Amino acid sequence: MNPNNKFVITINRELGSGGRTVGRKLAEKLGIEYYDKALIKALQEKFDLSVEEIEKIKGQKQNWLAELMHRMTFSESGYELNQTVESIDVFRAETEILKALAKDTSCVIAGRSGFYIFSDHPNHLSIFIQASMLSRVARVAREQNMSKEEARMTIEKIDQMRENYIKEQTGLSRYDTRNYQLVLSMDELTEDAAVDVIMEYIQSMNK
Repeated sequence: MNPNNKFVITINRELGSGGRTVGRKLAEKLGIEYYDKALIKALQEKFDLSVEEIEKIKGQKQNWLAELMHRMTFSESGYELNQTVESIDVFRAETEILKALAKDTSCVIAGRSGFYIFSDHPNHLSIFIQASMLSRVARVAREQNMSKEEARMTIEKIDQMRENYIKEQTGLSRYDTRNYQLVLSMDELTEDAAVDVIMEYIQSMNK
């Protein structure tokens, strides 16, 4: 990846690994845009759904966006019930939106199957951020005010949901390290240290 030209950095991360914070800090250091769950947030606001519910529907391999959209259409008077709206492929929609976001500016994109969506991008760095279950449980329990048992159950559920979705849409596993150019374990790294490692990696690519 050449930082002197327009580029995309995609970060897939395990829940509780700190990958979201790493992505945001990396974007800040590079002075570029950061996109995390903007699409889910937009859907949440538009359809009054929780992120957890959207993740659950996606993990069940359903065309969740089509299920929402087929009930609604836009007219001058607003959104109304509609039983004939054509089915929408959510993955294709996400792909088109993400590629549009990355078209005119360099950016960091966390999640959203970015490693696959931008696999043919001419200036792309793909990163996977992981951590041990012990570390992830501690972080999720602390940040979400859960017991460690609740945190573990949440992590296992979200892990499976995300893996189901990515396998269904891409035929690949998010855990296959061949999908990434750089894999980081956060057990002995702070978020700032992880950003430094990534920056050093980028610099080494351009020596």
